[in-house]
Amino acid sequence: MNKQITLQNLGLKDYKDTWDYQEQLFKEILDLKIRNRREDLELETPNYLLFVEHPHVYTLGKSGDFENLLVTEDYLKEIDATFYKINRGGDITYHGPGQIVGYPILDLENFFTDIHKYLRLLEEMVILTLKDYGITSERSKGETGVWLDVGTPFARKICAMGVRASRWVTMHGFALNVNTNLGYFDNMIPCGIKGKAVTSLNVELGVAEVNMNDVREKLLHHFLNLFEAELKG
Repeated sequence: MNKQITLQNLGLKDYKDTWDYQEQLFKEILDLKIRNRREDLELETPNYLLFVEHPHVYTLGKSGDFENLLVTEDYLKEIDATFYKINRGGDITYHGPGQIVGYPILDLENFFTDIHKYLRLLEEMVILTLKDYGITSERSKGETGVWLDVGTPFARKICAMGVRASRWVTMHGFALNVNTNLGYFDNMIPCGIKGKAVTSLNVELGVAEVNMNDVREKLLHHFLNLFEAELKG
């Protein structure tokens, strides 16, 4: 089994182009797994972690409600944003500049076969990264992602998550608001959850801008450490 994870930082990249690239890597891993089983081979399957920023885009998960997008597609054109209905779990999400999006494309059979554990590890990676900045965050029961001040009138989401998996191969992932323009969230009901606010790392720290490379490095550090700990455990 291949335990190595290849990091690719794609910079600022169009959502559809990145989605197509994810699908390509996802299919390559699936095809290799199918070949292994059909031909009784033991060829190693690769694992990837893609970091990317997207131009303004709204995406709706396969179980999402289109009514959670609160503006017309004509208005989206006015604000230079696009919209896609996609094949991940979850409802509606916004991506844009200043947000770190991570797409782990992993063969979980190289690590463990538990989607719930996988999601909890992604959440823990973000929780530990925010802790490095002195911010306490947590999970909200029944709501995937990472939140602040859960159980209070000030509950707000800082990281959204939605994944797809087939034959234990994952795609899609998480979106952490770092220097994100939060005004774009006003055009939707975030993740289909009414009455909950969103926030970003720079807002919580009270600074104009947080170094994105530093945040990516911390996310990667915790991602690799958490997976390594699971393998040792």
